[in-house]
Amino acid sequence: MSAYRGLKVLDCTQGVAGPMAGMLLADFGAEVLKVEPPGGDRLADKPGYQTWNRGKARTTLDVESPAGRERLEALIAASDVAIFDYSPRRMAALGLSDVADRHGRLVSLWMPPYGTTGAWSEMTEHHGALTAMTGGAFRQSSYAYQPVYLVAPFLHYAQANMGAGAAGAALYERRRSGRGQAVTVSGFHAVALVGGASGNVLPPGRRPLGASPSYRTYRCGDGEYLFLATLFSYFFLRAVDAMGLAVALAEDVFPEDVTVMMEARFLEKPRDEWLAILRAADVPCGPVSPRDEWLRSELIANNDMRHVFDDAKRGPVEMPGTPIKLSKTPARVTGLVRDAAPSDVDAFAAAPSEASASPGAPASKAAPLAGIRVLDLGTVIAGAYANAILSNLGAEVVKVESADGDPWRDRGVGFTAYNRGKRGLVVDLKQPEGRALFLDLCREADVVLDNYRLGVRDRLGIGHADVTTANARLISASITTYGTHGEETKRPGFDPLLQARSGMMWAQGGGAGHEPVFHVLAVNDFASACTAAYGVIAALNARDAIGEGQVMDTSLTCQSAMFQSGELTTWPGAPAAPLGGRDCLGISALDRFYACADGWILVAPEGAGEAAALARALGHPEWTDRFDMPAEPRDGALAAELEGVLAERTRDEALAALVAAGVRCAPVHESDEALADPFLLANEFADQPRRTPYGPVVNRPYGAFSRTPTGYTRPEPGLGEHTFEVLADWGVDPERIARLGAEGVVMCLS
Repeated sequence: MSAYRGLKVLDCTQGVAGPMAGMLLADFGAEVLKVEPPGGDRLADKPGYQTWNRGKARTTLDVESPAGRERLEALIAASDVAIFDYSPRRMAALGLSDVADRHGRLVSLWMPPYGTTGAWSEMTEHHGALTAMTGGAFRQSSYAYQPVYLVAPFLHYAQANMGAGAAGAALYERRRSGRGQAVTVSGFHAVALVGGASGNVLPPGRRPLGASPSYRTYRCGDGEYLFLATLFSYFFLRAVDAMGLAVALAEDVFPEDVTVMMEARFLEKPRDEWLAILRAADVPCGPVSPRDEWLRSELIANNDMRHVFDDAKRGPVEMPGTPIKLSKTPARVTGLVRDAAPSDVDAFAAAPSEASASPGAPASKAAPLAGIRVLDLGTVIAGAYANAILSNLGAEVVKVESADGDPWRDRGVGFTAYNRGKRGLVVDLKQPEGRALFLDLCREADVVLDNYRLGVRDRLGIGHADVTTANARLISASITTYGTHGEETKRPGFDPLLQARSGMMWAQGGGAGHEPVFHVLAVNDFASACTAAYGVIAALNARDAIGEGQVMDTSLTCQSAMFQSGELTTWPGAPAAPLGGRDCLGISALDRFYACADGWILVAPEGAGEAAALARALGHPEWTDRFDMPAEPRDGALAAELEGVLAERTRDEALAALVAAGVRCAPVHESDEALADPFLLANEFADQPRRTPYGPVVNRPYGAFSRTPTGYTRPEPGLGEHTFEVLADWGVDPERIARLGAEGVVMCLS
């Protein structure tokens, strides 16, 4: 049995984010019918289409015609979840803006590519435009002061995960209230989730290899690269000792001097020799590897993250597997997308689900996960942030720490962003009384979620078996770096090690023979946080069906494949995924950033018609004879001519001309400009920013629920700030609380 078995989902989306959200529901057993326009999905020829639409039945429907709309309405009426990604204007024209009101138990999930109002919200999905408008392109490190085009659409993947999670949360709430609702998860919600958590105001870096000598990429003696991920001082001390630099660094030196010394030392030996030396000292490190090797690696095999399906047209289609491992209601990839027979579509429409029933219950205004209690053992980013996302959706989250605290507490705005909405509890889990107390709290909890190194929870006596024995209805969840099988699980790990090994750095840098690029965005940490939150929500829905909890596991390794799903999907002769380069501005002359006289814009015409309109708008109709859109190199002759023409215009002048011509384009904002942009303000991109000693922190929900509002209700907790309050609220006897406090088992240290 799968978590969403019996769920009926109508997927009316194209591109990346919407289809991938539908895929995540299909992987957990939902029956997904994908509705495509007569011309098909606009990305049907891209390899990622095969992954994002796996497990679905596909039908064609002209929703512009009266008959098509009538048919669409019948399919919606039969659905539990309907997913749309139309622009605001088209949603209104198709009569879908109030579809959840017409069907009382329907969860209507709208996933607009950008915002929900304003001219830019009418554009089709484009990752470069999303990063441009929101300041993300300027946050990536570069050698020159310029925006950087990310060649993997990480924000689309995040929107997909948050969309599926929000739909799952609405379904969980429907079990309580009997009512569906409209849910919106836009591209801007994804930016807030992934790039805007820290306020979207981090200054752009200038060091694509990494800004710190302890946490960066190094070139070795054989020309190969490795990443040294010594995030904490004790790891760095081990590294310099293993490298024979401890004496040289004993005196105070500037970070730049340390970097120079370490760069020189790494050049003395080949990469594999350095990896062996560092790993023997338990130092987090890893090779920078090509992306095309990743799906066939031992790590991916250990995580069961590679699937191959035979296709009559393409041959063997290779794709990433399911990143979430549930012990009792597992996900399963059932096969490639298939064409639905007319009888299949008739059966879908003729067998209404519960979604067509009358509400039968009073409307609720409580957040979707209200009443869910979570014990948060997360630290640093991935685990801590997964629990914060659950808090954003309404769960009561208690951050459980030792007296030393989360090692990320000294990171200012980072800790603030990943720990909002929680209460703080300090308990010494190494003491028998502390362990007993934690297990008692588990009896009152719904979820325990950690990102410890594999085996730590077991050594503390609070492993999966321990906590689920205490409470059979508990969801016991873990995020690890390397998964749960194989020798790699014993090693320490951090986000950039998977950026390096999975080919993310290699691809962004331009591939073989080029310097890799370290993504400032902690891709795999954020990916694991939102994926784990989705997995917990799926497990909560499954619990109502099977009557018991279960174990959930995911890993940064899994996300390093799933958040490159479009880039890793392949078959013999499949088109290659685009590669970046040094200070990458785009993937072709007609899909890249250009400098104007006073700023930057994205130019990304969609199709030959828009490309011709671009040429006319810029006064060069003769260019159309040369256009071969995918093949126009980003730094070739046409790009140089476009650079020359646009450099003579202001950003506003260039945008006005292109918009008037109907060409897809967007302004490229720097971070502080994004927070003040009228279009982004109208879409509540930086809703209610909270000022902290470290700068502003965006305080918006990660999805808009029409009936059960979400968002953070409290700031990050001080160390043990709510220890005695939480214990009292969770039913611990007052005398026991006093005794444990006196013995130092529980503490308030804030």
